[in-house]
Amino acid sequence: MRVDFYQLTRDPAELVVPLIARATLGAGARLLVVSSDEAQLTRIDEALWTRLPETFLAHGRAGGAHDARQPILLSDAPEPANAATYLACADGQFREMHGMERAFLLFPPEQVDDARATWKALRAREGADLRYWRQGERGWEEVKPGR
Repeated sequence: MRVDFYQLTRDPAELVVPLIARATLGAGARLLVVSSDEAQLTRIDEALWTRLPETFLAHGRAGGAHDARQPILLSDAPEPANAATYLACADGQFREMHGMERAFLLFPPEQVDDARATWKALRAREGADLRYWRQGERGWEEVKPGR
């Protein structure tokens, strides 16, 4: 399982999720976006329509009649009603999801200690492929944390 840690030093999660969603769909996968913050899910919902106007990012909110058809589903729980194998934890809290192939943990600087604890816990797992990204002057830069 691959887990990408995204330290949000410049943009909030709602501006980053559409980029992750576009790449996920480009890889032929489905995405579940999870947050316990209802207001954040509302902002992400809007950003998926407006952030990348040249890209159509069809999506829906969990609990609808067509959850299974949604390529991108927004939810407060890691339950992939859309058969997603990619999970974006937009509120900085890592979650496990059945069938997960790849996860994205988005967190602001004030949650870096929690992200480090998650990194250490996941690093101990066999087959874990962890990557750490931070927003820099030229966009997203991969950081090589000490192993």
